[in-house]
Amino acid sequence: MAVTPDDIARLAGLARLRLSEQECAELAPEIGVILESMRRVQEVAGDDVPLTTHAVPRTNVFRDDVVRPSLTPKEALSGAPASEDGRFRVPAILGED
Repeated sequence: MAVTPDDIARLAGLARLRLSEQECAELAPEIGVILESMRRVQEVAGDDVPLTTHAVPRTNVFRDDVVRPSLTPKEALSGAPASEDGRFRVPAILGED
């Protein structure tokens, strides 16, 4: 099934995107290629092919989250150029008060 520029315009409208007629015409064949590729993958991905998220097995590389002694708030702020109310004070960057 070929994707038409009208199909793209309808999908863009549903997604609340504003596309020109030229953009719809350019995207139609590109989306068609993507859909055809997905169709071909579905043909070979039968019930005997296990679902995967990665090409090779992966394991969690994060360590266990263990509570350990750390700096007190006073120690953490001791090297700060400025602090206020137990927090680092930094210059405003967005023009907010």
